[in-house]
Amino acid sequence: MYAWIWRKLPGALWSKLSISLVLVAAVGSLLWYVVFPWATPLLPFDDVQVGDTSQIDPNSVDRDAPTGASPDPDESAPDVIPYSTTSNHPDPGGLAGD
Repeated sequence: MYAWIWRKLPGALWSKLSISLVLVAAVGSLLWYVVFPWATPLLPFDDVQVGDTSQIDPNSVDRDAPTGASPDPDESAPDVIPYSTTSNHPDPGGLAGD
């Protein structure tokens, strides 16, 4: 297909290259500004559910029931973070083969 397009373009090598670049830019802009905005609502990128919620009926959930979560989010947090917050270098003591 690309060879057919290349043969149908008029002119010498440099004119074919410049026309090809213009065609690629036109197709890219058409996709970016027309096709992708049209298709975005049809794609499930915003449907981010963790776990299996297919068996839960949203009408059967009691919204007034306590959720079991503590009012203080730090209450259940670990006391020690298992990684360094100041360096990107991992601790070499935990590597296999030591």
